[in-house]
Amino acid sequence: MKKKYILPLLFLALSAGKTFAQNDAAKGFAFAEKQTDLLLKETAEAKKIAKPGMVSPRSVEKGELVLIPSKDWCSGFFPGELWYLYQYTKNPKWLKEAKAYTANIEQEKTNGGTHDMGFKIYCSVGNGYKLTKDPHYKEVILEAAKTLATRFNPTVGCIKSWDNRKDWKFPVIIDNMMNLELLFEASKLSGDSSFYKIAVSHANTTMKNHFRDDYSSFHVIDYDPETGKVLHKQTHQGYADGSAWARGQAWGLYGYTMCYRETKNKIYLKQAENIAKFIFNNPNLPKDLVPYWDFNDPAIPKVPRDASAAAVIASALYELSMYSANGKQYKGWANTIVKNLTDNYQAKPGESKGFILLHSTGNKPANGEIDAPISYADYYYLEALLRQKGLFKY
Repeated sequence: MKKKYILPLLFLALSAGKTFAQNDAAKGFAFAEKQTDLLLKETAEAKKIAKPGMVSPRSVEKGELVLIPSKDWCSGFFPGELWYLYQYTKNPKWLKEAKAYTANIEQEKTNGGTHDMGFKIYCSVGNGYKLTKDPHYKEVILEAAKTLATRFNPTVGCIKSWDNRKDWKFPVIIDNMMNLELLFEASKLSGDSSFYKIAVSHANTTMKNHFRDDYSSFHVIDYDPETGKVLHKQTHQGYADGSAWARGQAWGLYGYTMCYRETKNKIYLKQAENIAKFIFNNPNLPKDLVPYWDFNDPAIPKVPRDASAAAVIASALYELSMYSANGKQYKGWANTIVKNLTDNYQAKPGESKGFILLHSTGNKPANGEIDAPISYADYYYLEALLRQKGLFKY
């Protein structure tokens, strides 16, 4: 990395960090409350004409609110947002809504056909348990972890991501790092070390096979379930197999930071630091630190941004700053991202059906959710605000 990239980014991060610290997270949460009031109303109206079983808002498509069933990997994010609003405001209104929307997701605890148990259960029920210590939520977390553990193959050393995919035998995606937190929590709650061992095995195998020499990540590694041999390395949702899909890099940064918190194994801390180095030393990272959807799209800068990736990165950096000697720099970068998301990527008040952030990219190769509001962008944005204020419960 040439110094001409490092110095301007560091200056921007530190100066913006001071500004944002002065403005406080109040601005972001005040806007989020108003938008979420609208989203609740829009969701209630949309449910009147939607198919049965639609439980959470996910995005906006062609001006219409997109609702999803509990089995969708994004179903837990909106309940999680409600828990974050309650955590910040202590307003019982948000507690009531959080409980109601979380109840709609709990049935997923026995859905063994997906690896997305962490996204669905931990972002909803997990946050609820942190704030209420409701023993029922504890039971749901443990049942969900048992279900997720059934997807672990000890020969491969990983949890299988997708079923019924003709192109892959045992696909493992970088996103799956985010589901390990559920297993770590279940190990602590139950005293059963098998959950911990599965999470560590998955993290180690992913670190070995998903990452390139520059610490960028492939999206999908396909394994032979009989031998554990790597069959293919692909970037399914990115520009090309050899490219760095932005949200994939964000998942890796967040995942290994979390793994260090749970294990105190410095190899995970170093991995997170190296992923951060790849992201912030990349000449294609824009000055506002909100990445393009893929760092290697040759059409940059005329390509979509991904505010969701930026929100995940910011949240991860706040935690990483607590553990690393580079903490001041990481927090400065996170402050810059959050300030720019707050100032330049928010929806107009009372618009976008009540979503908070615009300009996320879901799955560009499939032409899905491009330059759109998406629930997980809002979720990790609010999480980043809590972490910036030191209010987040780890």
